Parts: sequence; C-alpha cells; structure tokens
Amino acid sequence: MRTAIYVGVAGFFGSIARYAVSGAVSRVDESFPWGTFAVNITGSFALGFLVAAFADRYVVHPDIRVAVTVGFLGAYTTFSTLSLETFEFVETQAWGWAAVNVIVSLIVGLAAVWLGTLAGRQV
Repeated sequence: MRTAIYVGVAGFFGSIARYAVSGAVSRVDESFPWGTFAVNITGSFALGFLVAAFADRYVVHPDIRVAVTVGFLGAYTTFSTLSLETFEFVETQAWGWAAVNVIVSLIVGLAAVWLGTLAGRQV
C-alpha cells in the first residue's frame, strides 16, 4: 500500500510537470504537437538515465525507484497523447505529419533512452 501511495503522489507531480512543459513548448509553435514531443523525449531520456543510474551506480529504495519511474515519469510522459495526436492527423488526412510524429518520436525517443542510459552509467 505504501508503494502505491508513493506512485500516486509522484504521479501527481509528474502530471503537473507534463502540463507545464507541454504547455510552455506548445506556445512556441502550434503547427505540430511539439509539447508532447518534448515531454516524450525528455521523459525517455530521464527514464533511461534513472534506470541505468539506479541499476549501476546508486542503491535506491525500491519504493522510491518505483515512485520516480512509474509514478512521476509514467504520468509525465504522454504516449497516449502522442497516439491521439497522430490519430487526429490521420483523421484530417495529414499523412505526412502523422508519419513524422510517429517516426521521429520513436527514433528520437529511443536515442534519448540510449543517451540517458549512457549518462546514468557515468554518474
């Protein structure tokens, strides 16, 4: 039960962080869902970094590890929003933007996890 509470509290803060980051980035250019993209990439980097750091360098209590990775980052990243925004491109037959959204998010997200893992192993 304690772990679930930690996850919930961390998720609360992760969702607020997602709202803030996504909103700030989206205001710059509304032609593409850059806010969702930014959240997914930074979240992917952070997850790779923390999983590597927790596994290779630092002993972190399991409750804290789950709260940060599942709670905070689970609420922070927005794959479901990525899917919805891609579907909206498909519905409006904006096939190019749909493809860019999926392909670039996946490739850059994987690269961010890799870079985060490398960075996490260095700390």
